[in-house]
Amino acid sequence: MKLTINGHETFVATGGKEFDPALPAVVLLHGAGFDHTAWALHSRWFAHHGFGVLAPDLPGHGRSRGPALPGIAEMADWTIALLDAVRAPKAHLIGHSMGSLIALDTAARHPARVTALSLIGTAATMTVGPDLLKAAEADDEAAIDMVSIWGLGFRAELGGSLAPGLWMHGEAQSTLQRCAPGVLFSDLSACNAYADALSAAAKISVPTTFILGERDMMTPAKAGKALAAAIRHARTVVLPGAGHMLMAERPDELLAALRG
Repeated sequence: MKLTINGHETFVATGGKEFDPALPAVVLLHGAGFDHTAWALHSRWFAHHGFGVLAPDLPGHGRSRGPALPGIAEMADWTIALLDAVRAPKAHLIGHSMGSLIALDTAARHPARVTALSLIGTAATMTVGPDLLKAAEADDEAAIDMVSIWGLGFRAELGGSLAPGLWMHGEAQSTLQRCAPGVLFSDLSACNAYADALSAAAKISVPTTFILGERDMMTPAKAGKALAAAIRHARTVVLPGAGHMLMAERPDELLAALRG
């Protein structure tokens, strides 16, 4: 569906069913340079099992208009504006990578609007290497190569897709190539600059699940566990052998962890 949020047309996938604000809401927040298509399986499962699903293209991404937002706090406030636009009082926030920081910050600063958190491929500090930032700033194809190579686990790089004929590496590159100029750099800069994760974590009181890849080279599992330790009673699931892009690499195991 299409909404107008903060004056800009926004595309929001709803999992194949019309969004119903009377149902428990789930918001799926994508990572840097990606869009709602990352949640193709998971959005449909939730939509067909009693939830109202919102899987937005963040501003400047996918089919959404407007400039990319410059910081995690701005994206968190935008998430609340999304809930307001559909008259959803509260939501379970599910975020991957950059999306996990958005979800965490939203829950810390708008606690009355969040019922639960699921943080995928996350860490307290998402430091981005200078070579990647420089390539992204120049809109160099090398930035896409770095993200897709470092983002996927070993098995995924050899094929590994559960859907015959699909190539996970190629799909990741294709999605990143669709980004408007400057969007990937803006996202990576926002992740690199965000320094409030641990202080935000200390404010979280809703049920929180961390889902991490054992062989994640972008947000190592060790770093994710350190953030989880800052949230009381957080549950942590580590997927053996998995890299960073868990929605593509381990869709069924990820769904099981989200359901749990």
